[in-house]
Amino acid sequence: MSRNTLGPRPSPLPWYERALSLCLRAPAILGFTAIFGSFSLLASLFETDGKWQHRIAQRWARVLVRAGGARLNIIHPERLQPQLAVYACNHLSYMDTPVLFGSLPFQFRIVARHDLWKLPFIGWHLRRSGQVPVNVDNPRASIASLSSAVRTLKAGMPLVIFPEGGRSRDGHLAPFLNGPAFMAIRAQVPIVPMALIGTHELLPIHAGELHPVPVTLAVGEPIPTTGLSMKEVDSLTQQLMDAIANLYYQHSYLSRPVEESEAALEAGLASPSLPL
Repeated sequence: MSRNTLGPRPSPLPWYERALSLCLRAPAILGFTAIFGSFSLLASLFETDGKWQHRIAQRWARVLVRAGGARLNIIHPERLQPQLAVYACNHLSYMDTPVLFGSLPFQFRIVARHDLWKLPFIGWHLRRSGQVPVNVDNPRASIASLSSAVRTLKAGMPLVIFPEGGRSRDGHLAPFLNGPAFMAIRAQVPIVPMALIGTHELLPIHAGELHPVPVTLAVGEPIPTTGLSMKEVDSLTQQLMDAIANLYYQHSYLSRPVEESEAALEAGLASPSLPL
């Protein structure tokens, strides 16, 4: 397979890719993360609006994408105009966050699992940079977490969230939780569907070696929520999942498993993790 095309990740990876990843790419990613993270923590001592921290995060992200060997292409970048919205994207890899930070040309906050805030260094940065934790394990805490995210939106800060709540294990979309729809309707802001293609092949879940491939971020049309009520959270979640699935499978070598997608949606809507 040519490095200019996206296809299934080789198993096992060629020996030279494993060696390059272990000896160069992975150490570079860890080193740059420590360096930029330190600068970000330092900047947090002197600012309150997070602008410099976000600029540092964008530079960190672009360096990591290059260090990982990915070649990034954005489809419909004109849809990434700064606007108050919930930006929702499928979740395939640890590299998703750097790709998004390096691609979105405006300041935003990430909505992520609360577990990450417990990690040394990473948790410190998330807390100091104003990112938004969400607890998907405790129903009562979930409502409080989502309310905090809504306040962030109403304060004028766009949010980025992964509706699946975790990384895909096979490259296909996993069940969607209804948190993004809940936040968008409560704040009466649009949802912008986005699809990442290629990060699963670059660095899938539980993998420690990178496989350089083209990575694509496809941006869909914003979905308006003005006038919608909480009764329409489930239908909005379905509309969001359909939009992201259409973007993803349009640009992926994978075929869309229609029956599995419907089952995943039903499982996501039935999940008690993010109650209304």
